[in-house]
Amino acid sequence: MDFSLTAEHEMTQKMVRDFAQKEVAPIIREWDRKQEMAPEILPRMAELGILGICLPVRYGGQGMDFISLGLACEELEAVDSTLRVTMSVHVGLSSLTLLQWGTEAQKEEFLIPLAKGEKIGCGAFSEPGVGSDVANIQTTAKLDGSDYVLNGEKMWISLASKADYALLTARTDFEPERPTDALSCFIVDLKSKGVSTGDIKGKLGVRAGSTGWISLQDVRVPKESLVGEAGEGFKITMSGFDSGRYTVAAGATGLIRACVEASVAYANERKTFGRSIADYQLVQAKIARMAQDYEIARLLYLKVGWLKNQAVRNTLETSMAKQFATDASFAAASDAIAVHGGYGYSDEYPVERYLRNSRGAMIYEGTNEIHSLIQAGYALGTRKDRPLRREMPAYEEDLWHSN
Repeated sequence: MDFSLTAEHEMTQKMVRDFAQKEVAPIIREWDRKQEMAPEILPRMAELGILGICLPVRYGGQGMDFISLGLACEELEAVDSTLRVTMSVHVGLSSLTLLQWGTEAQKEEFLIPLAKGEKIGCGAFSEPGVGSDVANIQTTAKLDGSDYVLNGEKMWISLASKADYALLTARTDFEPERPTDALSCFIVDLKSKGVSTGDIKGKLGVRAGSTGWISLQDVRVPKESLVGEAGEGFKITMSGFDSGRYTVAAGATGLIRACVEASVAYANERKTFGRSIADYQLVQAKIARMAQDYEIARLLYLKVGWLKNQAVRNTLETSMAKQFATDASFAAASDAIAVHGGYGYSDEYPVERYLRNSRGAMIYEGTNEIHSLIQAGYALGTRKDRPLRREMPAYEEDLWHSN
């Protein structure tokens, strides 16, 4: 494995960093206080091609690889988790899932506008009583003629009130051989009759982002909106999580880096008892741990990006990267507040926002407790990857860049 960045990687990294640092960093505290998403963020990300960064040119994307996606997520979350969450749901859960499982007709109709940022997508899996237990989803989809009729509630859905489409998992059969075979996946137009959405306020973190709910009451979707085959919803959802969790891992790595940079700057500036606090070994120890964790987290997500480029199944590696990076980002943010002392407890400095934002990533895309069980299953030999009918295609530069 060669983890040196190509010229294209470096160009991508710089473009995304410039956008985040110059256009978002100056306004993010204001929108975090408002608990609203800045209206210019999504259109600007679309304009720069960030929302289709790793999708083939023939489907409206930029034709870059999966490492580029990781680098972009690192740079975005180094400013605020809101930006990376957009990538997790719009690119990871929505667009990449359609790339893997969608028909050519679905890619033409839905993936192209999503890749171009003309439309916004989200993933609708969690429900009021269902989080990590995906097999227990209660939203129903009953076949009625040439349509499916959907009823149910989705909760904790990022971009719920901003998205045009949701990739949504529902229960289509109540008597399967296995509970997971009851689930199917659909593309749902959120402007359809019977769909209502709303935002959740009062969140601990990611306040400058959109998190909400989706209600479905006798929503009719055509058969052509079924993604994959009936009964494949669990496999599709979990393969989508492999993409979403990758973006979370890369983003959390960026948050660790932000904590290092903020702590180093403050430690060199702040003086106590006539000395810079950077001279104190306890402060140095905290910064050293952050710096170590950053390097480990970065190597873990780069390995996943490399595996994804080769179309190698990466559920285990992605789980490890997600759990380590999110645990480490929470620890780094806590240590960064300690370095800042009383000022770290105020939003005058960004580290208190880093701490609030970091906690959510330990819950969504599979709680870190669930990830411990996943990894233990592989280590003990009780969990094995099953072949999928459709694997994520390997990155091929000529193919990805062709029309």
